[in-house]
Amino acid sequence: MSSDLLSIARSGAKAARIALDVTAQNIANASTEGYVRRTAKMSEVSTTGYFGQTSDVSLSGVRVSQVVRNADAFRQSEVRRTGSDTARADAEVTGLSNVETALEQSNVYDSITGFESALQKLKEDPTDSSLRASVVESARTMTNTFQIASQQLDAVGNGLHFEANAGVTEVNRLAQELARTNVRLARASDATSDQTSLLDQRDNLLQQMSQYGDIATTFSPDGTVKVQIGGASGPAIVNGGNTDALTAATAADGTITFSTASGASVALSGGSLAGQNLALGKLSQLHGDLDALAANIVTTVNGVQTGGVDVDGNPGVAMFSGTDAASFSLALTNGSQIATAPAGAAAKSLNTTNLDALRNALGNADPAGKMDSILFDVSSAVSGRTVTRDALKTISDSAKTTLAAQSGVDLDSEAVNLVRYQQAFQASGRVMQVASNIFDTLIGIR
Repeated sequence: MSSDLLSIARSGAKAARIALDVTAQNIANASTEGYVRRTAKMSEVSTTGYFGQTSDVSLSGVRVSQVVRNADAFRQSEVRRTGSDTARADAEVTGLSNVETALEQSNVYDSITGFESALQKLKEDPTDSSLRASVVESARTMTNTFQIASQQLDAVGNGLHFEANAGVTEVNRLAQELARTNVRLARASDATSDQTSLLDQRDNLLQQMSQYGDIATTFSPDGTVKVQIGGASGPAIVNGGNTDALTAATAADGTITFSTASGASVALSGGSLAGQNLALGKLSQLHGDLDALAANIVTTVNGVQTGGVDVDGNPGVAMFSGTDAASFSLALTNGSQIATAPAGAAAKSLNTTNLDALRNALGNADPAGKMDSILFDVSSAVSGRTVTRDALKTISDSAKTTLAAQSGVDLDSEAVNLVRYQQAFQASGRVMQVASNIFDTLIGIR
């Protein structure tokens, strides 16, 4: 009996010690990103009876059957999905905000209204050299702001491309890490601490990858994972220990097309890569609108300017040149070349018929209104996407909170476990002491 007590107590002390180790590990990693709380799972040890009676069952203590990860595959999937949506919206808002800043800080709208005001002022005295010089300077300012806006939009586009390429590089790095983890998981023994750590590493890598693109996962019984990018219909970039690298190429409109190294097309709907591509699409549209506005001003102004005569009675020449915002520039060399009078008028004419025609043409073309529409377009896009992002972030945060409550480390609960397993260890020690006393007593009987 005493030997049975000793073996039972020994198994209890050993199990309690392992449970204390697991609890200590949880506490130590309470702030470790991606760590999933672990629990020591106990099972009773029983053997066949003794004294030759195999039909009896002997109580033989307890053992730790496995260390369980308190992971919930569904909640982890929800965190990846909602996090991917939030990352897409956040990247899009960031890109659009930069586009908005580029357009607003270039002061294109103010320069257009300044040019129109200078033309209106010139009507007071079309032969005044200072008023003519003012029109030329306001025209030069307007062309400069268009060029600056174009350059800044290009800079925003370059930044988005740089971030997207960096994201592609990171996806491929994570894919390689996952492939290596898959190889190690396939070799790991079930329920070992090494396997548990590898599973944490696997889930953490999946979480990181979902920030760049929407992924679909397929888990094998041995813990390895197959990862498809672009959703369940997308190609696999991780399959066992193999990877298929993600690549990016710039399309004609400045957006990015994604594919794998094997040539499979990738359509991303989530993650920062998708958000950056959406921002590039909007940037391309706005840049095109700005180019069209610049070209329209060139056509409108030059069409009227070349139909009149300047202050010296010479035929009017083109005021502007260029076909888009980047090439939009002033063609006049001085204010005397502004054709304010109609064709056939004498030098120093006070007739402002051609100037009136220019102002009317600009009024009909309404460049200031069109620029205002461009600014409103981007600002409303930023506002709308921001509302969407905030809503998605709330959903994502809720999913993370739910997962943390289920698989995260609660220090209060672990403190209770410390006391519980410490008491169990001490109680098993007490049983061993009782068994020793019983053995001593039996030895002392003569």
